Amino acid sequence: MSQHFHHNPVRVKSGSLFATASEALQARLSKIKRKDKECQAYFRKVIKSTFFQIVMITTVTTNSFLLVLGTNYDIQFEFFRTFEVSELFFVSVYVCEFLMKVYVDPITYWKDGYNILDVIILIILTIPYLLRKIKGNHSAYLHFADGIQSLRILKLISYSRGIRTLIIAVGETVYTVASVLTLLFLLMFVFAILGFCLFGVTDRGDLENWGNLASAFFTLFSLATVDGWTDLQEELDKRKFTVSRAFTILFILLASFIFLNMFVGVMIMHTEDSMKKFERDLTLERNLAIMEEKQIILKRQQEEVNRLMNTQKSGSMNFIDMVEGFKKTLRHTDPMVLDDFSTSLSFIDIYLVTLDNQDVIVSKLQELYCEIVNVLSLMLEDMPKESSSSLSGLS
Repeated sequence: MSQHFHHNPVRVKSGSLFATASEALQARLSKIKRKDKECQAYFRKVIKSTFFQIVMITTVTTNSFLLVLGTNYDIQFEFFRTFEVSELFFVSVYVCEFLMKVYVDPITYWKDGYNILDVIILIILTIPYLLRKIKGNHSAYLHFADGIQSLRILKLISYSRGIRTLIIAVGETVYTVASVLTLLFLLMFVFAILGFCLFGVTDRGDLENWGNLASAFFTLFSLATVDGWTDLQEELDKRKFTVSRAFTILFILLASFIFLNMFVGVMIMHTEDSMKKFERDLTLERNLAIMEEKQIILKRQQEEVNRLMNTQKSGSMNFIDMVEGFKKTLRHTDPMVLDDFSTSLSFIDIYLVTLDNQDVIVSKLQELYCEIVNVLSLMLEDMPKESSSSLSGLS
């Protein structure tokens, strides 16, 4: 007990020291100020651009297509130089991508699992060249090294959020699927022992399918997948085992219709949850992008209004010139920011002032109309009677 009591604190202390040291190292590295921030921002913009992603997806797809063509020996022999040049080009593109990403984020790059996958693929790309340099073209492992070059197509995962979502869904189902597979293994273990004892007897039993535990497990796997189960049952019927049909039907019901469907159901449930989470993340990112665009537009408009107000106060330009200059800054592609616009205090203040000015203008127009009517009536009274009678005769 004393040894156990003194052992745990040492582990906790060592773990805390390691965590403290890593945090201190990361904090020290984060304090280092880079002098090439503009270049770093430029490469970050390039990496996150849609054009760069399209170029990388096209490159990986073309490389995979050429790998498929390389499996034909006639095509590979005829276009040998083309395959070599294209391989050098693809490797150069992958190395440039790696260097650009490491240059942009030299610390956080290694925290992403997909970036680690890209590094592993780069290492795999160099294996055939190293084997040819060290062992020559007749190495025993050269064909295996050429075969694993197909893993470079996995670089598409880092450029597809949908595939990453499915991988996350599969990763979340590991514990549940492991539980289901453990129950299935226990069921197969019980039925394997039972089948060996019932149908693996030496005198008239089916020794090929039930003669030992390994063959019994393989037979049960065929029954669980319902692949060729009629042939297995026919072999048992030839040897006249009376309980063979009940044994086969019971195992198929338990293994195939219950456990395998449970396995598929768990995968579907976790996949649906991951897809819903993926849609929520997309909606959130879209809303954040819209909010950022609104803030940029409002900031630009506010700067223009402040500039106009300062210009008006200085008296260097009249109102018409300022409005014409302001019109030139407006663009048809600018979206209208209407959310919470009519409820802001500045809008309410301007709106009330506008209504007051409108009331004043309407009242002044009414007074003007009344004065015009009064003047016209006086003019009508002062007109001579002859003109008035002539006017009436004409009418």
